Amino acid sequence: DSLNIYPDGACLALTQKLAAKLNVDPDGIIFANGEDNIITLISKTFLNEGEEMIMADPSFSSFEISARAMGAKVIMVPVRPDFTTDLNAILAAVTEKTKLIYLCNPNNPTGTISTSTEVEKFLDKLPDHVVLIFDEAYKEFVDDPDYPEGLDYVRAGRNVLVSRTFSKVYGLAGIRIGYAIGHPELIGGMKRIREAFATNRLAQIGAMAALDDDEFLEQVTAVNREGREYLYQEFERMELPYVKSQANFMLVDTKKDIRQVFVDLQREGVIIRPAFIWNLPTWARVTVGTKEQNKKFIAALEKVLA
Repeated sequence: DSLNIYPDGACLALTQKLAAKLNVDPDGIIFANGEDNIITLISKTFLNEGEEMIMADPSFSSFEISARAMGAKVIMVPVRPDFTTDLNAILAAVTEKTKLIYLCNPNNPTGTISTSTEVEKFLDKLPDHVVLIFDEAYKEFVDDPDYPEGLDYVRAGRNVLVSRTFSKVYGLAGIRIGYAIGHPELIGGMKRIREAFATNRLAQIGAMAALDDDEFLEQVTAVNREGREYLYQEFERMELPYVKSQANFMLVDTKKDIRQVFVDLQREGVIIRPAFIWNLPTWARVTVGTKEQNKKFIAALEKVLA
C-alpha cells in the first residue's frame, strides 16, 4: 500500500537487518538493482581507462562487459582442465595496472569452487593495489566444507569486496536486489556514484522477508542437492561427462553439436544454456529444477541425443 512513495535510497532498515544477521559493519554494505548493477558500480568506482581487470575464463560475462565499458583492459585466464579457477595463473597475470580481480565462487558456468587453502595463499601474495571481488551469488548451495567465506576476509580488513544476490536461493530474481559488503572506505566510493533510488520499495520489502525465512532457504538447498545427485546419476547412466558442481547448475558434455541440441531441446519444451559461447562446442550448462522438471529434461535429452 506504499508503492506510490519513493523507496529509501539508502536501504536503512534492510542494511541494519543484514548487518546484524551477518555480523558486519552496516557502513560496509551497499544495495543495488541486482548483482549486475553491483558489478557495474564496482567497475565505475575502481576502473579507469587503460587499467586492468583479471577474471577466469569462462566466468560471469558481466565482469568483462562492465570493465570494457569503462575502457579497462580485461585479462582472461583460462580455467584448469578440471574446470577449476587457476589462481596461480591469475596471480602471474597481475601487473602495476591491475585494479580488480573477480573470483566467482562458485564459478559460473563451471560450478566449481576455489578452496580456503587456495584463497589464503592467493591473498597472501596479492599486491595491495588490487581489490579482490568474491562473487558469491551461489554460495548458499555450497556443500564443500573447504569453501572460503569471503566475509571472513572483509572482517579481517583485507582489500576485498563480497557481492551477493537475492535472485538465486531466495528466488527474488524478478524484483532485482543484490548487495556488496566490504571495508566502509571501499563501499563509500560505490555509494557516491550509486543512483538515488537503486533498489525499489518492493525489492527491499521482499529482501527483508527473505532474511527471516530460514525454512525456505533450507528447503531450496535440499531440493537442489537432491536434484544435482539425480542429474549426476542420469548423466553417468547415459555415459555423458559432467562437472560436479557446488551451485544450482552444472556443465555436461552432450558429445554432439550443442547448437543443434539446444534447438532440438527447445522443440521438447526445454531450454538449456549452450556452452559454445564459452568455447565448449558440445557442452551445456543445465540448471537444477524441480523433480518433475529434471525428469522432463532427461527424457528430452535422451530423445534428442538418440
